[in-house]
Amino acid sequence: MPANSRSSLTKSAARTSRQVTKSVRTQITTLGTTLGAFWVTFVVNAMLGGALNQFGIIPRTTDGLRGILFAPFLHGNLNHLIANTIPFLALGWMVMLRDARHFLPVTLFSVLGAGLMAWTLGAPGSVHIGASGVVFGYLGFLLLAGVYTRSFWSIVLSLVTAVLWGGLVLGIAPGQPGISWQAHLGGFGGGILAARRYR
Repeated sequence: MPANSRSSLTKSAARTSRQVTKSVRTQITTLGTTLGAFWVTFVVNAMLGGALNQFGIIPRTTDGLRGILFAPFLHGNLNHLIANTIPFLALGWMVMLRDARHFLPVTLFSVLGAGLMAWTLGAPGSVHIGASGVVFGYLGFLLLAGVYTRSFWSIVLSLVTAVLWGGLVLGIAPGQPGISWQAHLGGFGGGILAARRYR
């Protein structure tokens, strides 16, 4: 192989390596910062005796509308936070793996879908908090992205998501005490809309 060809290949490999490293750093920073905000908010809220929960989604009230943005950062207890941390990290990373540029808009679709559905259909006087609506948004996006995109890798990612996390879909069913199925349903729908939008 000519020396100039070897040099070109070396430069190309180095450039690809730098791009991959930069992408991984971006993913770690984005997910780590978001999860850090969840945990810091939880600690502060615990120190305040749960006072921040008033900023959750309170159905069909004017004050409750602000909860659409704040609710994903609030969690009722440590188990609730841990239960959302693991799938948020896994599914959020898979969204970024498909295309890092889609992480923010998919998150916004999920937040709005979950929040509006909980605000509209939630029981009067209830307070809806937690990032599970966002998690279900990621799930909906990943499951349907392959259908809308019809690319090989998107279909593979959708199948992997279905195998590993498909059981979460049961959380959309109403009637589970203490579970905001409304937020789950809305987030899932928001994720599907995002999959269609970014096909």
